[in-house]
Amino acid sequence: MEEPFKINQKITAREVRLVGDNVEQGVYPTDQARKMAQDQNLDLVEISPTATPPVCRVIDYSKFKYEQKKKTRELKAKQTKVVLKEIRFGPNTDDHDFDFKLKHAQEFLKEGAKIKAYVHFVGRSIVFKERGEILLLKFAQALEDLAKVEQLPKLEGKRMFLYLAPKAVVVAKAKPAPAPASKEAKPAAPAKEAAPTPTE
Repeated sequence: MEEPFKINQKITAREVRLVGDNVEQGVYPTDQARKMAQDQNLDLVEISPTATPPVCRVIDYSKFKYEQKKKTRELKAKQTKVVLKEIRFGPNTDDHDFDFKLKHAQEFLKEGAKIKAYVHFVGRSIVFKERGEILLLKFAQALEDLAKVEQLPKLEGKRMFLYLAPKAVVVAKAKPAPAPASKEAKPAAPAKEAAPTPTE
């Protein structure tokens, strides 16, 4: 495999700009920069070949490559794959079956999956396509807290499809309570003298 960076003897520029923590930064002849790297048992690595002069670092190249691969793996791991779950209805789905499938859809959406719900019309049941559309719209409405509609019910052949995507969960940050307005302490009102009690 061809190395993604030029290192050591493969650096062909006459002079390079050294950067990094373990060297005195500046422009050096390439041979001198290579020797500075060798003196530290490290490699001279060209990290910016298009600069004038090219920018190099004195680093442990094998460790540098390992860190680069690790970062790439972490980025790939963070790229979540979108899962599409199918939920099938018939035009005459009863309430019990509807609720059962609704519960599954809620779980799928909470896991971040998209939903492809469809009504399958068998034989003459295609005449009930309005019923299928009402069923899918009812399904979407029941999930409106968790999902947004990506495609409204659409008939394709003997199936009517509805596509739903999970809503992004936005956690509202609690606003800090406003600081109480500082009021200057008012001098306390002088206590009223008690009226003398009449003596006999």
